[in-house]
Amino acid sequence: MKKRENRNRKKSLTAICAVGLETLVEEEIRIFGGEKINCGRGILSWEGSLESAYRACLWSRFSSKILLHLHRIKATDEEELYRECLDIPWDTHLTVDTTFAVECTLSGKGKITHSRYAALKVKDALVDFFRQKEGRRPSVEKNRPGIKIHIHIQNSVADVFIDLSGESLHRRGYRVSGGTAPLKETLAAALVGLSGWLAESSKPLLDPMCGTGTILIEAALMFGDSAPGLSRSYFGFMGWLQHDSKLWQGLVDEAVSREEAGLAGKWPVMIGYDCDPVVIKSARENISRAGLEEKITIKRAELATLQSPAARGMILSNLPYGERLSEVEQVSWLYRAFGRKCSLSFPGWDVGVFISNADLGDRFNLVWKKRFHLFNGSLPCRLLVGRVDRLLPTSFLWNLPQQERTDNEFANRLRKNLKKTIRWAARESVFCFRIYDRDLPEYNISIDLYEKWVHIQEYAPPKTIDRELAKKRFKLAVRQVRDVLGVRSDRIFLKTRERQKGKKQYQKKSNKRKFYEVREGACSFLVNFTDYLDTGLFLDHRPIRERIFREAGGRKFLNLFGYTGSATLQAAAGGAAMTTTVDLSATYTEWMRLNLALNGFCEGTHRIIRADGMDWLRQDKGKYGLIFVDPPTFSNTRKEKRFFDIQRDHFQLIKLAMSRLEPSGILFFSTNFRKFSLDPRLQELFFLRDISKDTIPFDFSRNSKIHRCWEVRNTDSQKRQ
Repeated sequence: MKKRENRNRKKSLTAICAVGLETLVEEEIRIFGGEKINCGRGILSWEGSLESAYRACLWSRFSSKILLHLHRIKATDEEELYRECLDIPWDTHLTVDTTFAVECTLSGKGKITHSRYAALKVKDALVDFFRQKEGRRPSVEKNRPGIKIHIHIQNSVADVFIDLSGESLHRRGYRVSGGTAPLKETLAAALVGLSGWLAESSKPLLDPMCGTGTILIEAALMFGDSAPGLSRSYFGFMGWLQHDSKLWQGLVDEAVSREEAGLAGKWPVMIGYDCDPVVIKSARENISRAGLEEKITIKRAELATLQSPAARGMILSNLPYGERLSEVEQVSWLYRAFGRKCSLSFPGWDVGVFISNADLGDRFNLVWKKRFHLFNGSLPCRLLVGRVDRLLPTSFLWNLPQQERTDNEFANRLRKNLKKTIRWAARESVFCFRIYDRDLPEYNISIDLYEKWVHIQEYAPPKTIDRELAKKRFKLAVRQVRDVLGVRSDRIFLKTRERQKGKKQYQKKSNKRKFYEVREGACSFLVNFTDYLDTGLFLDHRPIRERIFREAGGRKFLNLFGYTGSATLQAAAGGAAMTTTVDLSATYTEWMRLNLALNGFCEGTHRIIRADGMDWLRQDKGKYGLIFVDPPTFSNTRKEKRFFDIQRDHFQLIKLAMSRLEPSGILFFSTNFRKFSLDPRLQELFFLRDISKDTIPFDFSRNSKIHRCWEVRNTDSQKRQ
């Protein structure tokens, strides 16, 4: 009879949640039978029966704690707190044999300023209460106590609660591993709830960067009507004297029936992808523990390779945040890749992304219809929700110039070149190419088009040429380029190219660090027109990159002296099983990371190693099916006292690289040293074929010596062919 009265008596209850989830929790409380709900920042109070409290513990997907209010007492200082707590009838809630724990939170400006000391005083009062009454004391148990007391002190008033949840409700019981940056289950459920997927939950749900699978698991629990607390073995009310075990068991039985019915129904496609095999293993273990292995599919894949499984669906993901300054730029390009992949492969789909940096929301090039302000712990975040519009892959194409002859020889030659080159570029879908290459002795410049940008390089005139005259001609040429192309001045970048020695060609010319995105084949690249002599993309290597793309499928690819990784990206796009890029420059290895992010490739599959190529080859034990070696002509470092000369060292370099080549593999060796002579000893060791002619692109046909290139194979493999 007593338990029945207790079951029906209205109680004062409180739910704690992450800031931003209050509306979701309020909707739940109404379903649980709560009345007179008051919402605050991260906290909701209501009146309800014991059943509503139990339902909140069992069914709340968004709350972290459910508290039952016991008393309000005075607490001007620690001693008064102790005295007031000593008067609480603790024996109505626990026995002397019940283990307990006390936690305390503070707010306001009271005299009590130390929460742990305040919790200690409450513990002392509870212990002394039983010692005075029964001559012995209950024991403190920090891990899973029989009953957990929660004290909240605001100014000089303390509220005493029983923590019915015991431990945070985000601990559903299915997580084996949380990964490096786990998303709390309550927050993952909130992302699903706010995204709108449940309104159309018959459509597929896809998480392209699923981590340990938390979003997908929570979505499945919601779709299958499975109580999130059903797999928990512990709640804070289980040692409470007023616990109604019969009522609780009835609610558990009801939840089991609902779950069984949910599992038996028709389910949508639910797929998660990640590139990290360790994380994938954890995700599968978590899904198995949740009993959802037949409902959720987890695959290892990179963002770049994803394809739509249906005409419509929902993409929902907790994306990398880039909390450290060094990661922000990389993450911003990853967001660009994410948006592009959505637009190209998932048109018509809904999309939701959870990010921490609100300033990067525009990087996706997607239209966001809803923005939710949430917190991941103490970190302010945003959930952005929208719908993907179809975006055809396009790139800037120049119009053919009007054939208007002038008195200027340079302008006439430029128009002639453009007519021929632009038609070729349009036919071959080439967007970055050379249109003028020192055709006229008086205009000793080269002009490259990088989509809508123009890169002009002036080669320093010989000493026999008057400097002022050369300067005047260069200004005239730049003006003619603007007129002929009809391009704005802010899209033209100028450089003077002098004969370089050693590492001088890699030294900074500026510090603007402004990147521009351009396309080549299946890849996008970041180029820089101001900071260095070169842009980060060697246009004359386009054909060899095309070969690498064609040959890379299923192979392990090694890129030595990798520069900004353009060859690696083409290998990855061509289906390389994995890639390794080696370069000594911190600048270029970081540039490579940005290029990987821009294309939706991850470093788990594509290693970037900062090291000297020759030294690294001597230590590496791996085998590769495809290797690209494009060393500098000269290189030296003061710190390591290292000096590399392509003519002197290429024999040893190729020999070392071939020791890492699989028996049936291919090595491409390239150099731009005009006076280079291949060591004849290499012909005795390997099969070599000069492919220089085949690797000079159409737009560089005037300069057949811009580079030399060989295909190198093991002799035995060539005989087998």
